[in-house]
Amino acid sequence: MKEKTLLSSKDLERKTTRIVHEILEDNNDNNDIAIVGIKTRGEYLGRRIVEEINTIEKKEIPFGTLDITLYRDDLRNNLALPELKETNIPFNVENKTIILVDDVLFTGRTIRAAIDAVMDFGRPANIKLAVLVDRGLRELPIQADYIGLSIETVSSQKIKVFLKEKDKKDKVVLLYNNGI
Repeated sequence: MKEKTLLSSKDLERKTTRIVHEILEDNNDNNDIAIVGIKTRGEYLGRRIVEEINTIEKKEIPFGTLDITLYRDDLRNNLALPELKETNIPFNVENKTIILVDDVLFTGRTIRAAIDAVMDFGRPANIKLAVLVDRGLRELPIQADYIGLSIETVSSQKIKVFLKEKDKKDKVVLLYNNGI
């Protein structure tokens, strides 16, 4: 597969900062917001967002992490035992605005699973979605509220997000075959 850089390290930082400012503008009274990062790279992006909000607002915004493995609708299709990661939501979700964070929005199935998982913790006032990349091609009626980069892709292409916390570098690339 060939590779095309969509976001450099600096671009990724700018997109994340823009998402932070959009969240703050959209949630003027940010006393009731909480950020929940979807494992794995959504967790790291979520931590970056929370750190930046905390710096700007001079207060601590609740942060949690979510493993959606057992909520996936394709779980029964996989014969191997799934690798479970830790879910940690150390705050009450009741009546909060939960902002789910993920790296790439594609079919919408991961987000549907994440919403189901959050709802098992209680009933938030609402749930919003922040994604670094929206690549289109939805299978479910899910849309992001905060988007770093929107790009139309075809199903044979892949978006790969590299984050320094996991991959030792920050970069977003499009992987594609020769034709497309």
